[in-house]
Amino acid sequence: MTLGNQTMVTEFLFTVFPNMHEGGLFFFIPLFLIYGFILTGNLIIFIVVQLDVALHTPMYFFISVLSFLETWYSTTTIPKMLSNLLSEQKTISLVGCLMQMYFFHSLGITEGCVLTAMAIDRYIAICHPLRYPTIMTSKLSIQLTAGSCLCGFLLVLPKIAWIATLPFCGSNQIHQIFCDFTPVLSLACTDTSLVVIMDAIHGAEILASFLVIALSYTRIIVVILGMPSAEGLQKAFSTCAAHLAVFLLFFGSVAVMYLRFSATYSVFWDTAIAVTFVVLVPFLNPIIYSLRNKDMKDAIRRLFCYQKAVGGAGR
Repeated sequence: MTLGNQTMVTEFLFTVFPNMHEGGLFFFIPLFLIYGFILTGNLIIFIVVQLDVALHTPMYFFISVLSFLETWYSTTTIPKMLSNLLSEQKTISLVGCLMQMYFFHSLGITEGCVLTAMAIDRYIAICHPLRYPTIMTSKLSIQLTAGSCLCGFLLVLPKIAWIATLPFCGSNQIHQIFCDFTPVLSLACTDTSLVVIMDAIHGAEILASFLVIALSYTRIIVVILGMPSAEGLQKAFSTCAAHLAVFLLFFGSVAVMYLRFSATYSVFWDTAIAVTFVVLVPFLNPIIYSLRNKDMKDAIRRLFCYQKAVGGAGR
């Protein structure tokens, strides 16, 4: 398509992927295995929480929601990354790019809101244990999850709708592993200063979630350290340690990537940071929440033992 004497861009080219002859298969195999683990691990957590009555608590409900979101969050980017590693045509259509940006950021913001809800849940459970059953009800858990989804999927929509109206001409090369706002907007052949306002809104949302979680866990740590029982201290700390680890991984990488202000990184560091929250965080989520959690391990064991028993009875 042409506009005047300029050719309009209808697809973008990812430039950071090696092709199969230059080591694409070397990266494809581990990424494929990681993606398989992400899907399997997070889906197991989600299914186990739904089926095991012992895990029908607000804390595990939020963990199951987070695991469900992680499967879709990673699916918005990793399958296309796998395709680009093997394909000679490492391209994505303009519509496909917009869809990837929308779902990736919508799911990411939703995850941030769910992590905030999890921090509030742990704060009430540890700092106000007697009031916890009356405050953190199943109805409130569902409302917080619905609000997180609403926030995530509505907040990004105006920005995507605006980007869809921009003309792209000249270079179509994206120096990133997936479609993201900054590399895509740098290719627009018009004024994109309006993005500063939208970035400020997104930045405020990230900072608000960060502050709520940070304040919640600061108070939680103070209460835990004041516990007279060593057993109670250990149990409370182990419960919160997994949440805190995911929080630090997710918000740490997101803050470095999107709250950089005027700072610029090389393509290598941009890619490395993107890999952290696109691949590493979803990969570590099932490890942190299942392999380090006794209740979750017991529930997974019960599920598989039940399946074996049913299978044995069937024979």
